[in-house]
Amino acid sequence: MAIAKRNEGAKVNSDINVTPMVDVMLVLLIIFMVITPMLQKGISVDMPKVNNPTPMADADKEDALLVSIMRDGTVYFGTDKINVDSLTGKVKDRLANRTDKRVYVKADARAHFGNVVQVVDGVRAAGVDDLGLLTDQRKSTPNAPPAAPAPGQ
Repeated sequence: MAIAKRNEGAKVNSDINVTPMVDVMLVLLIIFMVITPMLQKGISVDMPKVNNPTPMADADKEDALLVSIMRDGTVYFGTDKINVDSLTGKVKDRLANRTDKRVYVKADARAHFGNVVQVVDGVRAAGVDDLGLLTDQRKSTPNAPPAAPAPGQ
């Protein structure tokens, strides 16, 4: 009688199947694409563009005090719409038990200057030590002409 020998090693597939990994990566990509716009804190504002903005990483923190000024003059403290006259009181209430007395102002690039000054005055009247004006980085064009010299130079 002969012994039947099974050759199971020949049936083993040693190729890597990347299809499940690609499926997982696509799902993660879609999740991050949906979640990322929701991570912006406060109200969406078209901030002024500058060449060399000062980075203010603390403005993105969860407990940062953020005042937003819209183009039409509407003022938001965090996500709450408020009147400029009541801003000083609300900022004082929030700063009462904090050691870091810092407030960030995010104004629309086309907001009236007088509205921004009123908000800054209201925040300063609340006893704020540090006031940060948030801006965006200006996109530089590689072939932009040099700035014209001022008259008389």
